[in-house]
Amino acid sequence: MKLVDLARDRSREARNELVENITDLFLTDEGRLNEHERALMSDILTKLVSTVEASVRKELADVMAKSEVDLPDIVKLLANDDASIARPLLETSKLLKDIDLIEIIRMRTDEHRLSIAIREQVDEGVSDALVEYGSHDVIETLLKNADSNISQRAMEYLVAESRRIDRFQEPLLSREDLSSELAYRMYWWVSAALRKKIISEYKVDQVELDALLQKATNQALVEQAEGDGVVVRAQKLVRRLAESGQLTNQFLLQALRQQRIPVFVAGISELANVNFHTSWHIVNDQHGDSLAVLAKAVGIDRNEFTSMFLLLTKARDGHEAKSPGVLKQILDLYDAVTAETAKGALQFWQQEKVYQIAVDELDDKE
Repeated sequence: MKLVDLARDRSREARNELVENITDLFLTDEGRLNEHERALMSDILTKLVSTVEASVRKELADVMAKSEVDLPDIVKLLANDDASIARPLLETSKLLKDIDLIEIIRMRTDEHRLSIAIREQVDEGVSDALVEYGSHDVIETLLKNADSNISQRAMEYLVAESRRIDRFQEPLLSREDLSSELAYRMYWWVSAALRKKIISEYKVDQVELDALLQKATNQALVEQAEGDGVVVRAQKLVRRLAESGQLTNQFLLQALRQQRIPVFVAGISELANVNFHTSWHIVNDQHGDSLAVLAKAVGIDRNEFTSMFLLLTKARDGHEAKSPGVLKQILDLYDAVTAETAKGALQFWQQEKVYQIAVDELDDKE
């Protein structure tokens, strides 16, 4: 009866005494109630909480959030209260299970969802619910929470949404759990959108702009690449050399002599501004035609190209060119192709398919 009387008394002193009594009964290490008594008092208190004013409920929620006392029914009740009252429990309470959080996400307000989105641990089911029911503010907060676990299905949806909702792009690209495939798509979409903005506001050479954007995007993809594989290490090494002006044809020849093929391919990719996958196919063209055209396009001279071709043949087949006729044939091609023609072919190789698709889609919307 004393708790009920205190709850009905709206004086500040009564509110303070009520919280102190609850603390004594439930929250102290010396808790004087046995299990049966605690269950009974928990039921009484659950009914009592809804009768007291907001300031009392807020104090109680603050205390319970800090103590994590085992009173899940009261925690759930307070977590469903006004957002200002529920906030500390939604942000920290481990007594709230995923099923409780999902129900709150579905039934309560965006303020409740924002508090849940910053929890220290957000499981995939809760994240899915936040993505389904939350506003852009909630989703952006969730994405910025490094401790949130987002399902692949939700991530794919958010990546697709990022094409029209710019604010999702940066937090998505900053997430460690963004797959390389989804990151690849996003970088090219962002580049296409940037291209559209630049073209609409400035007079620029579109071919040159495309080349610059594709080079910048490929660089960003290398930096974003996960793991420490041979290809990634080769790309990062080449990038550092290019930035310091040390990526030379002689360096590439030395890489071939040491049979560091990934480094050579990464170097060709950097010089020609084509992606690694395309460069790999060019280098693995056994006839050497593609490499001859690329060499002419990027200014690799005849002697350097000859050495590269012979070294690649040896690395691939274990011996020099099969016959003098093979070498003569490839050098005839190198001599015959003009720099202008070679650069035209290179521009075709530089056209990143995902980038072009994104550009075309933006153009279609105009």
